[in-house]
Amino acid sequence: MALQEQYDIVYNLLKEKYGERTWRQHLPPEDELVCTILSQSTSDTNRDKGFYALKEQYPDWESVMTAPEADIVEAIRPAGLANQKGPRIQAALQYVYNSQGKISLDFLNDLPLDEAKAWLVNIKGVGPKTAAIILLFGFNRPAFPVDTHVHRISQRLGLIGSKVTADKAHDILENVDRPETYYAMHLNLIRHGRETCTARQPKCEICVLQSVCNYYEGRLKSED
Repeated sequence: MALQEQYDIVYNLLKEKYGERTWRQHLPPEDELVCTILSQSTSDTNRDKGFYALKEQYPDWESVMTAPEADIVEAIRPAGLANQKGPRIQAALQYVYNSQGKISLDFLNDLPLDEAKAWLVNIKGVGPKTAAIILLFGFNRPAFPVDTHVHRISQRLGLIGSKVTADKAHDILENVDRPETYYAMHLNLIRHGRETCTARQPKCEICVLQSVCNYYEGRLKSED
């Protein structure tokens, strides 16, 4: 089965299960930048604690950028790895400020997608996933973020090879050329990964993707 055909089937099956997802801006792009740095190696709950602590304690991102490093580290401590994330956030904000004369990523919307991605990944601590999240969630641009859930499910389905890295998977999934589906597909894959196609003991017996899943087919053969 061709990649595009399988992708379309997966997309439609997940849409039937979880409903239609229409794009909405989650956070301003600058907020997405800070939030995604905070999200590394922690839970959503702890990420949010760190993010909203910054929002409550500082009036704007310029104030976060210029605050004493120790104060930022203390504010985001609930997010985990605060000693690494604090300086990384301040450096990222400084990078944007030095480039634009203000902390704004609005200019990215006017760049070709590849150039916007390349600009973002030049920021230390920003990889393909963070760049894709900022572009998709902040601007509704056709980038496809690949987190651990998306990567795991894509490998199990056979949308990407078993040895394909998450970074490489971004390009493969974007090349499916279904830009209008990326937002919904990303969110539905994450939900499916949390509820059904879990890392350990996936619930294959109730999975709506059985018909197009290499992992499920392999389990059936192993049980014969």
